[in-house]
Amino acid sequence: MNETLTIARLGQRGDGIAETPQGQVFVPYALPGETVRAVRDGDRAQAVEILAPAESRVAAICPLFTRCGGCAAQHMAPALYQDWKRDQVVTALRRAGLDAPVAGMVDAHGIGRRRVTFHARREGAGMAVGFMAARSHDLVEVEACPVLAPGLARAPSVAQALANRLGGSNKPLDIQVTASEAGLDVDIRGHGPAGDKLRLALTQAAERLDLARLAMHGDVIVERRPPLQRMGKAYVAPGPGGFLQATAEGEERLAALVDAALPKAKRVADLFAGCGPFTFRLAERMQVHAVESDKPAVQALLRAAGATQGLKRITAEERDLFRRPLLEHELNAFDAVVLDPPRAGAEAQAKRLAASKVPAIVYVSCDAGSFARDAALLVAGGYALEGVTPVDQFRYSAHIELVARFRRAARR
Repeated sequence: MNETLTIARLGQRGDGIAETPQGQVFVPYALPGETVRAVRDGDRAQAVEILAPAESRVAAICPLFTRCGGCAAQHMAPALYQDWKRDQVVTALRRAGLDAPVAGMVDAHGIGRRRVTFHARREGAGMAVGFMAARSHDLVEVEACPVLAPGLARAPSVAQALANRLGGSNKPLDIQVTASEAGLDVDIRGHGPAGDKLRLALTQAAERLDLARLAMHGDVIVERRPPLQRMGKAYVAPGPGGFLQATAEGEERLAALVDAALPKAKRVADLFAGCGPFTFRLAERMQVHAVESDKPAVQALLRAAGATQGLKRITAEERDLFRRPLLEHELNAFDAVVLDPPRAGAEAQAKRLAASKVPAIVYVSCDAGSFARDAALLVAGGYALEGVTPVDQFRYSAHIELVARFRRAARR
């Protein structure tokens, strides 16, 4: 049965929220102020007609929008979009009982995302390659994606060619493609180990497709050119499938905010350092000790450090900070700590930091909720949260990143 709903506000994932006598109803792709005719199923509804569009509604830039699950907000005008993303950070802080100034959102999309993961699986006689549909396991085939950097223009066709070559296994695949200084860097997951015959065939495919590197499950099949990424003065070749900031502009903006928060630091610990996006930039004026659990990332960081001139001393340590966070006596050897954990946050490390005497902490987060939890621990331990800057490098998605500054409050 159709129902008329009036949208009051946006939810965290971008759904419009209508208030009804039965409670909140979430309507995908509806905007505040709109009246929609929708088919309701519990607390969710699907809009079948927009009876009164909002002035903040704009035309989507991609014909696959609402079918493809990659984007949630192409229909939002810039002002609404920016407020929605910033409000996610404000709301997370408020729920954690934290009071801190939140700056305006920094647009870090730049020329687009430099890495993308395609899903591939057999459908009928061939291999379908694309992105997952919104809130579904259905596959939406794509020939181009407008949020990708120009260096990934060939990525859909490359993913299709590789999926076709591996289709005989009948296994669902994830094909991650990254744009590098040397061309496309590809890591395939889901197939399992490659035997000698398949390795030869994939090496030949990499030659035909002019790939910089091709790997399966992190195992390099062939590296025709080092897939370098520039990080400050350094050129780094991350491990296959290794973490990399979504956009080059995002990495620059995040690093600049981190650097600006540490004007007087001389010796810094860079925790969850990855392959060094902050390490190398900070090392232009201070000593850095990088800590990261991923061995290939640590190896890539050390190789690049050894090949780069004009940097202060860089050391690195392979260590799982979830299980073995740096302890207070280790932390106190530094005059600042930078941390950039995954979405789960860094609760164990935050507890140790809260008990430390480190003068300054800069926390980079890709999840406002886990950040707010950890920030509350630091504040309870005597740190002052000086400010938070939201950073958007996942344009049109519900994801928002942030950089936060903490200072050890003077002890009474």
